[in-house]
Amino acid sequence: MSEFLVRLRNRLEAVPYALLALPLRLAVATVFWNSGLTKLANWNTAVALFTDEYRVPLLPPELTAYMAASVELSTPVLLVLGVLTRPAAAVLLGMTAVIEVFVYPQAWPTHIQWAAMLLILLCRGPGSLSLDHWLWKMIVSRKAHLGTTSVR
Repeated sequence: MSEFLVRLRNRLEAVPYALLALPLRLAVATVFWNSGLTKLANWNTAVALFTDEYRVPLLPPELTAYMAASVELSTPVLLVLGVLTRPAAAVLLGMTAVIEVFVYPQAWPTHIQWAAMLLILLCRGPGSLSLDHWLWKMIVSRKAHLGTTSVR
């Protein structure tokens, strides 16, 4: 039995990060994308929510609604494509913190799940199945090529 458990553990630990990061990117993108679409479906209701229920301090409700919808409709696209993944994750992590602190503090079980997914993407990146990975390889390859070529 212990040999089976060792083999199972080794196989699980051998799963490439790229295969783990992809569903993380898709899952967290879906949450925010759906929220953005809900705002677009009825803009007056969205602004009313920011006026009456969300009440983010220091910012006018209409501006906050525009900012939230913009973030919720742009960052999921970046996450799905795996481009600018770390900055997108950082923005969504900030948004999650604002929602937790100022809007729905009692919803921490949900917010901690979002934060956990976003922290992994922020710290580890999108994985090799992403445009970020491809662009990074191009940049590093170009720098290495330029560094080995001497200009006289």
